[in-house]
Amino acid sequence: MLKRKLALTALTVVLGASPIARAADLSAIQTVVVIYAENRSFDNLYGGFPGANGLADAKPEQFVQRDRDGTPLKGLPPIWGGTPAGVAKGAPEAPVPATQAQSEAWLGTFNHPYPVSALYGQVSKEATNPLRYANRDLYHRFYENQMQINGGKNDMFAAWGDSGGMVMGYFAPQPEDLPLWGWASRYVLADNFFQGAFGGSFLNHFFLICACAPRYPNHGVNPVEGGKNPPVSILEADGVTLKIAAKSPPSAMQGKPLFEASTNLTPDYYAVNTMQPPFPPSNNADPTQTTVDGKLATTLPPQTAQTIGDLLTAANVDWAWYAGAWGYALSHKPHEDIDGTNVPRFQTHHQPFNYFEAFAPATPEGKANREKHLRDGGMGGTDFIAAIDAGKLPTVTFYKPQGDLNEHAGYADVAKGDEHIADVLRHLEKSPQWDHMLVVVTYDENGGWWDHAAPPKADRFGPGSRIPAMIISPFAKKGVVDHTLYDTTSIIRFITHRWSLPTLPGVAMRDEAMAKAGGARIGDLTDALVLQ
Repeated sequence: MLKRKLALTALTVVLGASPIARAADLSAIQTVVVIYAENRSFDNLYGGFPGANGLADAKPEQFVQRDRDGTPLKGLPPIWGGTPAGVAKGAPEAPVPATQAQSEAWLGTFNHPYPVSALYGQVSKEATNPLRYANRDLYHRFYENQMQINGGKNDMFAAWGDSGGMVMGYFAPQPEDLPLWGWASRYVLADNFFQGAFGGSFLNHFFLICACAPRYPNHGVNPVEGGKNPPVSILEADGVTLKIAAKSPPSAMQGKPLFEASTNLTPDYYAVNTMQPPFPPSNNADPTQTTVDGKLATTLPPQTAQTIGDLLTAANVDWAWYAGAWGYALSHKPHEDIDGTNVPRFQTHHQPFNYFEAFAPATPEGKANREKHLRDGGMGGTDFIAAIDAGKLPTVTFYKPQGDLNEHAGYADVAKGDEHIADVLRHLEKSPQWDHMLVVVTYDENGGWWDHAAPPKADRFGPGSRIPAMIISPFAKKGVVDHTLYDTTSIIRFITHRWSLPTLPGVAMRDEAMAKAGGARIGDLTDALVLQ
């Protein structure tokens, strides 16, 4: 019944695709570009994509959300605080607010996914396109994500989130609404690609570059004299479930959950939720972005784990991380915006290499590494696009769009970020380097949005929820939905495969855990390519 109600939009027009290029081996690929957007589950954006494992493929029982005691909810909870919560002033299109009371009147009548447009349609005839609303942010944290996944049933997203029934919303875009749908239809959309780690952006950026969780040293004792020690999360005996606070509402219908301690650290001092970089730009830096206050409990001490950058440097393979608005962030106070709209133009915890000792600006080696490898993408990505057009991208290039272009709910809208990434792709396709290029477009994590696909079982850190990913290249298959099992580590797997680099310890750990769990091996993206 629900499948008929979803009215999912099918993409009926496929843009013209160039003939498939074939390569005898991976050496034909000489440039890899990774574009890393923010906070969307697969079903949230691509649940209606033709040929993909989407909403129409889910079994009816997979839609049902359960209360905190495990019983099925009779209806979805209200959106606690309503949709204006977390929406930045000056959002690209002023949203028609859905108050908590308005959401309660509608969401309480059903227990299944719904189009976000239908939510706004219930409260105002003036509602336009929620793809151009910042909407509101949702919980996307390490332990909460595991509790929401609930062993693969994905039936407690509403119970353990802070936004009530908002977690079950999805977008059913027309092809012209999201230009990346066109790119996905021309090349490869991966519908079995999972975020590398449970939880949020901070940890998943680490998994992109090292497949590792950062560690707080000294058994959680701040190494700076007089520094504050960060608290640890308090868990139940299973080591996964957060201990519920006594005053927490017993039902998801009564309010968002409260925990005794859901912090940035695990009990054994892994940093799994957002902490600040020890080097500028950092939200814990002084007003001139010269030094970072290491005494603060939210400052992560410098890390020393091996990264994909280390492997590439050792093999003399040129690489760089381009960050949109990097130069702006280095020259402005923490949290300072451009035009007084309070829209973040830069997120310090989205810059993983800036947490590593190898990039310490106070040392000659660190300063040199920063100048070579940590590059300013420019406001609106202008400097990055200039490097594309000039054919001067490093062999391995990462690009992180600035805050208002990354699609993160609460301060960015989907449409603006999607249009920006599509524009970058158009420049890449015209680049002098295109004929030997592979581009991966994906999202760091689900952003708290529900998805029906069960993540594979592996190690304590992930994989987490399913996210969209595209493989775009002259050597990519054309018009294909790739069902191969992938996660965020598939990107560094491909890079190490292509340049015959050593296996990173975190990748080896994941493979071992997958094997012990009896699961399939995680792919390295080569199944998306046409190789002779």
